[in-house]
Amino acid sequence: MTENLSGGCQCGAVRFRLSGRPGTSSVCYCRMCQKASASQALALVSVGEAEFEWTRGQPSWFQSSNAARRGFCGSCGTPLAYDAPDGLALSVLAFDDPDQVPPVIAYGVEAKRVWCDGLPALPERDTMEDAEAVAFLQTLVNNQHPDHDTDTWPPEDRT
Repeated sequence: MTENLSGGCQCGAVRFRLSGRPGTSSVCYCRMCQKASASQALALVSVGEAEFEWTRGQPSWFQSSNAARRGFCGSCGTPLAYDAPDGLALSVLAFDDPDQVPPVIAYGVEAKRVWCDGLPALPERDTMEDAEAVAFLQTLVNNQHPDHDTDTWPPEDRT
């Protein structure tokens, strides 16, 4: 089975493509992954045996430990990759369609924040349900790269 999956950073300066079946997708709760993602966990999928290429730009790298480095967009800061002796892994949420690579296992659970398991039980609201914020929200202009490949970015007519 061959898959072609693409993704990239928030600003569009760095894009990637994975061709073939990716490896294992996981979520990691370790403290390094929490800090690298500024979130409770970091979802990563191994490149595995698939072919991989950076199709626009290159990530900047931070050597987060003696064994691993983390790739991110130097322009917008989006976490993109984790490179360790066992291979390259990509941030699941950097994919254009993250649901194509859902995590199947959790690691680093000893560092999971105490409030993580309660997140699904929180009250939920759609964005536009906040009546006090609707007028403001309707004025927002999204400058993020779209969730698909583009020939160029940013668009030439952008101000």
